[in-house]
Amino acid sequence: MAVGSPAVGTTMSDGGEGRARYVCVTCGTQHAQTDGPPPACPICDDERQYVGWEGQQWTTLGRMLEKYRNEAREEEPGLHSILTQPPFAIGERAFLVRTGRGNLLWDCVTLLDDATVAAVKALGGIDAIAISHPHFYTTMIEWSHAFGGVPVHVHEADRRWVMRPDPVIDFWRGESKGLFGGLRLVNVGGHFAGSQALYWPGGAGGRGVLLSGDLPQVCRDRRWVSFMYSYPNLIPVAAPAVRRIVDVLEPLSYDRLYGAFAGLTVPEDAKAAVRRSAERYLRAIGAEA
Repeated sequence: MAVGSPAVGTTMSDGGEGRARYVCVTCGTQHAQTDGPPPACPICDDERQYVGWEGQQWTTLGRMLEKYRNEAREEEPGLHSILTQPPFAIGERAFLVRTGRGNLLWDCVTLLDDATVAAVKALGGIDAIAISHPHFYTTMIEWSHAFGGVPVHVHEADRRWVMRPDPVIDFWRGESKGLFGGLRLVNVGGHFAGSQALYWPGGAGGRGVLLSGDLPQVCRDRRWVSFMYSYPNLIPVAAPAVRRIVDVLEPLSYDRLYGAFAGLTVPEDAKAAVRRSAERYLRAIGAEA
């Protein structure tokens, strides 16, 4: 289902010059309102990301409406992905998880326009938002406000990476947080201290689904996953972090795993894939499984 952008100047546009909420072109993160582009994007200055080869560049939602649109696709009953075309920034996909007790937006894409809001409302709207890690915070506040100020669940350990603070953000603590419809957030760490995965027990026909964001990351050979501290700079996760990820996911029952990028899904036997992938990874870095 293609979701087209409306003309520039609708309620989703924040303008393109002067005072605006500027968006980093490399990572897609929207910053708090300023009188001009910020001097730098802290998320891209961090070693887990990078500043674009042409230097720090900024845009706004208003400018994006001229070029981009979102596409919504049903991945399975109760689950739609949302992907921006042509690809923007990191190029991740968001997911709308629909349960009998409410709908959750998992992860976020930068582009939000009137057509996308209408399409999501036709699927039941959004009752809460949860973001796996700072690289996908993008315009999470815009998304929340567009759906009535719904809570945005972010782990407390990643508070410093929020570039646009807002009262809708729920900074939670601990290893897991239960949500409506049986959904559960799990702090996996590794990539960021507050990195979280989403467990959806009703997915895959009741066999369970894990939505992992960037960690574990689904490989091109979709029988496997991997574990990285920095993907663009190829910095591996340390052995203790990999062991912890396996341990915190072990109590969950899931057969399918959706990664952050289009097509990267482990369709079946996903829990076993995480276990055997961790063992392979640890052997590769010379550590004990």
